[in-house]
Amino acid sequence: MDNYATLASMNTIILTTLNSRFTHTSIALRYLYANMQELQENAKIVEFSINDAVQTIAEKILIHNPCIIGIGVYIWNASEVRELIHILKKVSPKTKIILGGPEVSHEPFRVNFDNADFIIQGEGDKAFYNLCKDILNKKSTPRVIKMSMPSLKEIALPYRYYSDDDIKNRYIYVEASRGCPFECEFCLSSMDEKVRAFDIEMLLEEFELLWARGARNFKFIDRTFNLNIKTAITLLDFFLKKEPPYFAHFEVVPDHFPEALKEKIALFPSGALQLEIGIQTLNPEIANNISRPLKFDKIKENITFLEEKTNAHMHLDLIVALPGETLQSFGANLDTLVALSGCEIQIGILKKLSGTAINRHDIEHKMVYSDIPPYDVLQTSTLSFNDIQTMKRFSRFWDLFYNSGNFKESVKLLWQNESVFKNFYDFSLWIYTQTDSTWQISLQRLCELLFNYLVGAKKQDEKRVAQSMLNDIMKYQGRNAPAFLKPYIDTNSTKEKIIIQHFHKRG
Repeated sequence: MDNYATLASMNTIILTTLNSRFTHTSIALRYLYANMQELQENAKIVEFSINDAVQTIAEKILIHNPCIIGIGVYIWNASEVRELIHILKKVSPKTKIILGGPEVSHEPFRVNFDNADFIIQGEGDKAFYNLCKDILNKKSTPRVIKMSMPSLKEIALPYRYYSDDDIKNRYIYVEASRGCPFECEFCLSSMDEKVRAFDIEMLLEEFELLWARGARNFKFIDRTFNLNIKTAITLLDFFLKKEPPYFAHFEVVPDHFPEALKEKIALFPSGALQLEIGIQTLNPEIANNISRPLKFDKIKENITFLEEKTNAHMHLDLIVALPGETLQSFGANLDTLVALSGCEIQIGILKKLSGTAINRHDIEHKMVYSDIPPYDVLQTSTLSFNDIQTMKRFSRFWDLFYNSGNFKESVKLLWQNESVFKNFYDFSLWIYTQTDSTWQISLQRLCELLFNYLVGAKKQDEKRVAQSMLNDIMKYQGRNAPAFLKPYIDTNSTKEKIIIQHFHKRG
């Protein structure tokens, strides 16, 4: 009770959000905290994930008896935040609730946030502090505060406010710049026409402190990390001077890899560097529809270089249901990327974010979206509702069989020298008839599905399929071979005798 009484006597300001998973941290909350000035001693960061029960979240917030609660709202937590606000206001109606983040920065709001007291639209690094001061001083303030972009030189950096537990168990999010020069119509970053950079020397000092504390997982949230080559090389040099293991993740534009940058990337050891490359579409007509630059020759050249000359792990992104895109057009994109690289290809469904220009296509391309987060497209002039539902399942099964790496070689038996898209599309249709689900499918079950389809529907040789699948599965230490493959193994070779030992271990 003594601790509770102490908390209750303070003007406590709680900074909170619901991250999409436990391993994530919120850099935004730490920016707010870093810029709280004299109010910082009475402010506290309390993070949760969307998997936590909302009433339990409310309980853990209200135990601090806060006078102000600041909540970061994103596409993945908007519905949960609405419920959280409802509970907080029912239990503690005098507590002031301030919302900020992308999901409340642009209208129209498709989630009802009427119970919130204040909304900060735009970058709130300094605005949150000013609003808290006004609330505490009982100064009249408009409910919705629209912010212009602050100077990055005036913002205190957040990196010292990652806890030791964050460093040990979660990704550390960092940024060297804000904004994006491109105008891709589906992306909120396209609204920031100017790219603003943080002082690189100050950043390096902060990163050194993080490193000294044990941080080894750095995820840069810059949309165009490789736009400023000088800064990019400086940051890559920071990691190249360090002793592995470490993990650095960057989002890069696919057509801007000058030789100086390529030389640096080629120096990274395996497992140290991950590049997320937003392709989205390789169809010139569709790219033009969404105001996205498309330099295919450069993209092909750069991906080939990264694939063949570096140890960088790549994620290539494709989007389903862009205005005007058909299944055939999307399939051609996928076929091309698989031919270029064996890396992960992340397949996402188009979303309509408030504030973006993608809505200009609604009439011409008959774009119909859900008004419930994450605002997925439901149908278009070229894709029916059933097509999009099928492609959502396609994306999930693609993750399980292709991106997971569990079936790196055996999954290729699905298409061999034919179209990747057509053959995997047929496979995904068949899987769904067997599972009626895309979730909670065990690795054993996935093995059985792939084997049965290749042998049954594709009429492939049982022993060849079994051998290919075993080669994939046994690459991972500690795994046991699926028992159903045992009859198809040639026990005369030394390699297969070792595999048989794994069958025996299973009993």
